[in-house]
Amino acid sequence: MKRSSLFTILLLVVILATGFIAGRASAAQPHMRSALDHLRAARHELDLATPDKGGHRAKAIVLVNDAITETEAGMEVGRR
Repeated sequence: MKRSSLFTILLLVVILATGFIAGRASAAQPHMRSALDHLRAARHELDLATPDKGGHRAKAIVLVNDAITETEAGMEVGRR
């Protein structure tokens, strides 16, 4: 096999491997991203709501914050 052909094949393998790795590293995760956006919007609305809700608003904020944290953690695992 000619040296130039071997070099071309090696270069192609490196390009394909790099593309594969980059694709996995930055997986889009559109549903998780959408869920995260909605959770952040919900937290914003809860922050704007009047606080007199018998403690339920405050608890909802805590739960939404927990959901945001879990969603972000899930997205991180999905990037590996």
